[in-house]
Amino acid sequence: MKDKELILKILTPEGTVFEGAVEAVFLPGSKGRFEVLPGHAPIISSLDSGQVSWRHAGEESSLSIKVGALVLDNNELRLCVQTV
Repeated sequence: MKDKELILKILTPEGTVFEGAVEAVFLPGSKGRFEVLPGHAPIISSLDSGQVSWRHAGEESSLSIKVGALVLDNNELRLCVQTV
């Protein structure tokens, strides 16, 4: 099941907002909205203002951001964001 698991860590200047296994993450990239699933190729990207959404245990959660960046490697997605 490890290959079907994506670990999401969302960090803000105030601290960690979320850390855990998720099924999918939807992001406001600087070139448009995109989705990250388990097994996605490694990437580094900037984020524009908008909604970061993630699906965890079949339920969706979201966070409004002003700006941010992400690093994805080995099914671990780390977001550094500034919230609205």
